[in-house]
Amino acid sequence: MGDIEKLKVLVVDDTIVYRKIISEVLTDFSNIEIVGTANNGKTAVSRIVSMNPDLITLDVDMPGMDGIEVLEEINRLELDVGVIMLSSLTHEGGELTIKALELGAFDFIPKPELSSIGDNKTFIRDQLGPMIRSFAGRREIKRILAGKTTIPKKIKETIHPSRLLQDNLIGEKIRLPDILVPRPRRVPSKVVAIGISTGGPRALARLIPKLPAGIGVPVMIVQHMPPLFTQSLAKSLNAKSALSVKEAQDGEPVLPNTVYIAPGGFHMKVATAGGDHIIRITGDPPENSCRPSADYLFRSIAKHFGEEATAVIMTGMGADGNRGLEALKAAGAFLIAQDEATCTVFGMPKWPIEAKIVNVVAALDDISGEIINSVQSSG
Repeated sequence: MGDIEKLKVLVVDDTIVYRKIISEVLTDFSNIEIVGTANNGKTAVSRIVSMNPDLITLDVDMPGMDGIEVLEEINRLELDVGVIMLSSLTHEGGELTIKALELGAFDFIPKPELSSIGDNKTFIRDQLGPMIRSFAGRREIKRILAGKTTIPKKIKETIHPSRLLQDNLIGEKIRLPDILVPRPRRVPSKVVAIGISTGGPRALARLIPKLPAGIGVPVMIVQHMPPLFTQSLAKSLNAKSALSVKEAQDGEPVLPNTVYIAPGGFHMKVATAGGDHIIRITGDPPENSCRPSADYLFRSIAKHFGEEATAVIMTGMGADGNRGLEALKAAGAFLIAQDEATCTVFGMPKWPIEAKIVNVVAALDDISGEIINSVQSSG
């Protein structure tokens, strides 16, 4: 395939300190070329048009044209550029970040407020690294599908059918075997559990409003996010949805027609008290470097609901949820995975699909129908 081209990055922040920190961090990555900086939104849009970067780091809160308005202008002009937001750890910053993610930002980093510049740089470097690798991988796949890169036979043999390749994109038809053996539902589910990460807020903003007010079961979501941001996510989804959406609280009952989002920085699981299901929020150690963790929730769902559960694994980096899905599979639960074509990052659903443990692989806009069928149908 030859050498992979460097990612051209534009750094946008109204403070010189953060422009300097982010630029210095980015120079540590061998696949990055910094093509410029901008100290306000208006200049940023102008430089996106003139410099054609692949990716921008974008401050949410800027005077004049803020990060949200920059994203809206990117969408209006149909500019092909990825966006990683930098957000302050405040309620206002959380709400702006959720809006940015719903507008199509790839991911976000909370601005650190550590004691030294060195510590802040380390934090940003640790956060940016996985995001840049995932973004670069997705960009290369898009180049392949657009016919800008030749595809070795070995890669062709592993391309997933959910990518929906067209003949004219690669010049030939790829025939792939079926990968799933669907298992018919034996019982309707009494709970829905969702694990999701990068690309989650935008995907959930499309999924959750499609679920009916009378779905009749609780929906429990682990979205990888720090504190404050999950509260903003719940508020945003609640405003869009017929279901009640809230950040989960320790000890509250698990009620139907309610969506519970695990609070950032804490795990969420199901337990029982007096014969009723309740939510437990814990500070147990992170799993898969995540807290909240989908594995942590999924295991408790497998224990308390067994075959009367539906689990959905969606867009996101890493492998959180894999082990929990194995436990759910063993318990007879119904498993749904988001397809590669509609994932922002095809990380979390990749192994469950390839391991053939899921019952359904569905495009984002079809997941709601699969969920509804699983809770209403007994076969």
